[in-house]
Amino acid sequence: MQGVQIFGVKNSQATRAAERFFKERRVQIHFVDLGQRPMSPGEMKRFTDRFGFEGVLDREGKPYLDAGLKYLKTSGAEMLTRCEREPRLLLLPLVRAGNLLSAGHDENAWKAMTAVLASGPP
Repeated sequence: MQGVQIFGVKNSQATRAAERFFKERRVQIHFVDLGQRPMSPGEMKRFTDRFGFEGVLDREGKPYLDAGLKYLKTSGAEMLTRCEREPRLLLLPLVRAGNLLSAGHDENAWKAMTAVLASGPP
């Protein structure tokens, strides 16, 4: 894979920042709009294995607070279903370049991804 895969929603400021970051560095982008199509279970598992389920949830975001999830006890499976219906509950964007992953606006991780991509295959 010579580019990055960005999982996000079109109207997310952080998602647009990730797109801009990689475009400025001429990195090929494959954008997956979670508003149109939910993330596959395999992709979601890849991120939750790396960051933990809590690590990919946006607990400070308006959708999370508006849904009252701060005060509700929900199972992981139920929360996963909610995230499929409302992707803005996730810490967007979720970015993948090969085995490198990042959750949320994380320019340091993005720089590491571009460095690995620039060095080419091993």
